[in-house]
Amino acid sequence: MKAALYLKFLYCCVFVTLTLSVSAQAPLGISFKRLFLDYQTFQGGDFGAFLDYRDGFEIGIHKPLTDRLTLNVPLRIGLGSKTKEVINEHIISLDAQAHYYFLPTPKKFKPYILAGVGGVWQGKDSINLQVPVGLGLDVMIAPNAYFNIQSEFRWSSAENNNNFNHGIGFKYFFSRAVIDSVPNLSAGVDTDMDGIVNEFDACPTVPGIAAFAGCPDTDNDGVQDINDDCPLVAGLIEYRGCPDTDGDGVLDSVDKCPNESGPATNEGCPIREVKDTDGDGVSDDLDLCPDVKGEAKFNGCPDTDKDGIADPSDKCPNVAGLPAFGGCPDTDKDGIEDSKDKCPNTFGPVSNNGCPVIEAKDRETLSFAMKAVQFELGKATLKSESFTVLNQIADIMRKYSDYKLNIEGHTDNTGNADVNKRLSESRAKSCYDYLIKKGIPASRMSFKGFGAARPIANNSTYSGRTLNRRVEFNLVPGN
Repeated sequence: MKAALYLKFLYCCVFVTLTLSVSAQAPLGISFKRLFLDYQTFQGGDFGAFLDYRDGFEIGIHKPLTDRLTLNVPLRIGLGSKTKEVINEHIISLDAQAHYYFLPTPKKFKPYILAGVGGVWQGKDSINLQVPVGLGLDVMIAPNAYFNIQSEFRWSSAENNNNFNHGIGFKYFFSRAVIDSVPNLSAGVDTDMDGIVNEFDACPTVPGIAAFAGCPDTDNDGVQDINDDCPLVAGLIEYRGCPDTDGDGVLDSVDKCPNESGPATNEGCPIREVKDTDGDGVSDDLDLCPDVKGEAKFNGCPDTDKDGIADPSDKCPNVAGLPAFGGCPDTDKDGIEDSKDKCPNTFGPVSNNGCPVIEAKDRETLSFAMKAVQFELGKATLKSESFTVLNQIADIMRKYSDYKLNIEGHTDNTGNADVNKRLSESRAKSCYDYLIKKGIPASRMSFKGFGAARPIANNSTYSGRTLNRRVEFNLVPGN
């Protein structure tokens, strides 16, 4: 009979508990406790005699009703020692308790008071009513998880049956919002005007959203800006907020082809058939000279003159030159490229167009030759005293190898003008022929006669006519 009643009572307790759990509108919590049952204190025993307490176990279902009030339905199973005659009788109880928390917001320590009513089955097929009141404390050990300690006095409708229950255990809530309640985020100072007051705003000076405790998600991709590597571009959570437009697993920031799917080994670009028209080992898509065989270091373009400058960038592709002159040479290394150097084979200053400056003594020789070169009267035949100065002019020509020599013949105004012009040219040619015999190349010299057209003195005097009968030797840059 006792066993049947015990099973029925246990069935009712379990049914009530499950019904409460299933019908709950909000997520619930669950607790497990080790109980220490004290029946002897009110029967003349010692409250401090802990060894005389009897063991028990409790499982409870918790349903938050407000931010401070929680309904608790505990099912207890234990042993009692109500009198010296009745020892270790079985006890099964089911309560409905209200737990009132002093602190409504999430705290590390949450004390509460309790009160309720319950039915208790004790040995001898007896059931009595008990009214519990007491104190408890939840200590947070992890989000939603608490260590719990609780003590309660239980008044019993049965005679000599008042008792104390003490418990230590663990409590877990399946939704933090249920136990802690959502605070009113709009009540208080809100510096950034995002609807979340500073007290609960993790980013109080920057407008944000409630999902991130007031911190921003600028690109609305579900990744908080502080954790978003691409905060201005919507991306994927698994890539810390950065996008992968073509979905090939290569982030757009390092994807060479962000709109075409390709393997990471090919930098996110699709693998295409490689074409190399000129057969130089550089594919056409990378070859800047796809139709001309070149070198990889020049992106497939040739360097014909091997001066380290690819032909498309070389102003003188067939002659080795210098980068400073766009690939053109400076043979004499005087700082003027050959195409602009009047004397490309001889070092000379920029002020003289790259040609060496003619020394003063050599200029004097050329000037002296104008008077020193003598001819037979009325003829183009050189006198022997002219040879010395002409030999000196030959030496000067060899010294200034990049210069050319212009030989000009002149006469006074005595006689026929045409005759004078032919005579002046013949005398210039006589000097030209002499210098060729001395080894000066004809290509470096020219001659011309001007007759009486260019006098340097007055032809009305003897001395003036003498000065006008002359041959001039002018050195000019040869390029």
